Amino acid sequence: MENRRVVVTGGGIVSALGNDWGTVLKSLKAKKNFVKYMHEWDEKYPLLNTRLAATIDFEIDKSKYSRKVLRGMGRVAQMSLVASDAALEEAGLLGSEELSQGMAGIAYGSSIGSVDPLMDMYSMLVTNDTSKVSTTTYIKAMPQTCACNLEVYYHLTGRIITTNTACTSGSQSIGYAYETIQAGKQDIMIAGGAEEFSPMTTATFDTLFSTSTKNDTPELTPSAYDVHRDGLVIGEGAGTLILEEYEHAKARGAKILAEIAGFGTTTDGTHITSPNRPTIAKCIQLALDDANLSPDKIGYINTHGTGTTMGDITETNATYDVFKRAVPVSTVKNYIGHTLGACGAIESWLTINMMNEGWFLPNLNLNEVDKECAPLDYIMGDGREIETEYVMNNNFAFGGINTSLIFKRSKK
Repeated sequence: MENRRVVVTGGGIVSALGNDWGTVLKSLKAKKNFVKYMHEWDEKYPLLNTRLAATIDFEIDKSKYSRKVLRGMGRVAQMSLVASDAALEEAGLLGSEELSQGMAGIAYGSSIGSVDPLMDMYSMLVTNDTSKVSTTTYIKAMPQTCACNLEVYYHLTGRIITTNTACTSGSQSIGYAYETIQAGKQDIMIAGGAEEFSPMTTATFDTLFSTSTKNDTPELTPSAYDVHRDGLVIGEGAGTLILEEYEHAKARGAKILAEIAGFGTTTDGTHITSPNRPTIAKCIQLALDDANLSPDKIGYINTHGTGTTMGDITETNATYDVFKRAVPVSTVKNYIGHTLGACGAIESWLTINMMNEGWFLPNLNLNEVDKECAPLDYIMGDGREIETEYVMNNNFAFGGINTSLIFKRSKK
């Protein structure tokens, strides 16, 4: 059977930049980041080298969602719900009976579940007190909490794929959802990723000396690809795309935002935390092969761009190994930090919208490109107007997990 075409008919995010394209575009063009100094860490976590984070003000609307709905949802699942509701509404599928008829599924991930209930579970082992453990504690804490809560909320009866693969959770969800529809197993997939902020995550990277310590100038970091960059900043958020089989979307008159043209994923097989240039390059090439495209057709790449020394150098050189030209690139992490399990979905949503807008964000805080980074076209200044039919979004994760997605602009 010939592979079926897969299109994007809806998208939604929860992010520091905003939750809709108009607000996000305005935030990007303001060229200011959302990193702040966490004053409470001075006393609570004095051994942390960094004091920086990119948290968001998020409070779910309890008048819209009942207590019964929310009782098994921690912050991360609640953010995924808000992003998914927005995506389904844009797709014209919110409340549709079709979601529960077997040909609609979900692929969703996060690095971990909600941290507070996780701590409630662990604390019993220290205090011998089980009073904090309730019937919903595990449901909130489990890594598959987003996928399972959304599946129940939308009455989905199709396939479920949970991609708890750290920083590729969102992008791998989109890729696997694409392959599921392509193979004829589902007609509709809700795909994405989410992550709630926890200082525990910051500590993980801090022990690896991967966090930025520009504590006195939070507005100047992260600064991916800059010679003076000094590490990443942890953020939070959620992103959801609605994927559909092309003929199915066309038959119901859905607006098509983009088509997924290709997907590639590899594992490094070398090191749990250090990126691997050859396998990243292979991942990118696999996406191009899947799309049956030559590298010159890609007009822009949204890069992983964490702002770590080895991450930036390895990613850019692996990219150049495939493209062998100065392809335009930029990263959103300089604005909102590293949103971990959410980044692949947020950045895919962003890349699609920029492609349709014909404008691509500049690399904030990039003043002097590190000579160890490959000679790519690092977008600077006020951004760049680019008319292109194809764009790429790349993400890489601990565990040596690599993803590359290619989106094709829908004909107007």
